[in-house]
Amino acid sequence: MTAIFATMTGNSQQRHADAAARWRSIARRGAVLSLLTLCAACQTIVPRGGQAPVTGAAPEPVIVPADGKHHVALLLPISGPDGDVGRAIANATAIALIDTANTSITLQTYDTALDVQGAARRAIADGNMLILGPLRSDDVVSVADIAQTKNVPIISFSNDISVAGRNAFLLGHLPDQSIARTVNFAKARNLTRFGAIVSSNVYGQRAAANFTRAVRDAGGVLVSVQEVDGSAASVDAATRRVQAAGTIDAVMVADTGKSALAIIPSLRSHGMKNAQILGTDLWNIDGSLASSPVMRGAWFSSVADGYFRTFATKYRTKYGKPPLRLASLGYDAILLTMRVAPKWKLGTSFPIAQLIDRGGFVGIDGAFRFNASGLSERVLEVQEIQKGKFVTIDAAPTAFAP
Repeated sequence: MTAIFATMTGNSQQRHADAAARWRSIARRGAVLSLLTLCAACQTIVPRGGQAPVTGAAPEPVIVPADGKHHVALLLPISGPDGDVGRAIANATAIALIDTANTSITLQTYDTALDVQGAARRAIADGNMLILGPLRSDDVVSVADIAQTKNVPIISFSNDISVAGRNAFLLGHLPDQSIARTVNFAKARNLTRFGAIVSSNVYGQRAAANFTRAVRDAGGVLVSVQEVDGSAASVDAATRRVQAAGTIDAVMVADTGKSALAIIPSLRSHGMKNAQILGTDLWNIDGSLASSPVMRGAWFSSVADGYFRTFATKYRTKYGKPPLRLASLGYDAILLTMRVAPKWKLGTSFPIAQLIDRGGFVGIDGAFRFNASGLSERVLEVQEIQKGKFVTIDAAPTAFAP
């Protein structure tokens, strides 16, 4: 994965330049936490499966940590095949703790690469009252099974909606929101007949369902959805079927940027020369797409990159290389924790109700909020791939709709 440095134009460029300047000023004053907005409303999370939380239990004994700080665990794959992602997120948390002049949190990292359950047990045995992570969806399930028994909530970096709940909140970017944002943008520009090519895996199956729902909700016409397994033969067959299905104004390629580089030329060669190409937020983690002529003019929706570019400069200075795009999740997890910390009594369980706030929070990736099911909602912008850059063509809203 490659960090993306999108270049904005016109009014959008000025907005992002102003935003970046404000971010630098805030960081210098050690007041990054002022970016976060937290309403006073308190609600109760509903665990996965619809079961109500247990009430009437005896209060837990209050054991104040000797260092006078809240203890928080960071569960990530620091080694192994996902180690580069885990280390990038961990590095981002370190920068966030410095930027916020942290004096209230002790953060301890546990490597999940070899034994995620063991890491979770150690984290809880060490007295941590909140878990940031893990990364992989299957690991979230394993950790939740252990953490729930101790009433320790999880703020995970996964985007798999099937693992939310049971006090597990997903900070990862959810693809259904990106798909809906892009479809709505296209429909508003009089593109009404839609097709899609999706990967033949779980991501593709969910993308197909999300795309179908988004087209219907936008008042468009769904013409065809086809799957590809990555082989040249499947790409050729799928693009032929989409072309043969009838007139299509826009085609969504719900797959990685690498796959899009093979699918889009096939669409064009099979007669779909004028169809608008749409993508998902997966494309935002692959900056190489901007250098490919076949991708020019394609639209996709993602979190805004203005604050991330400022963060990336700081990250490169400290670690000697650019951050992976997902590193911002680690930074925002610390901002969120620090914002809730003043309302979190030492030695007690993390105040889960504080997470469920309709006003939401603000971080590097813009405004976000959690719902009662543990899913995150984000404000997204629409970007267009132009020569050598990603350009914002429809800015993200500044706040959530009521």
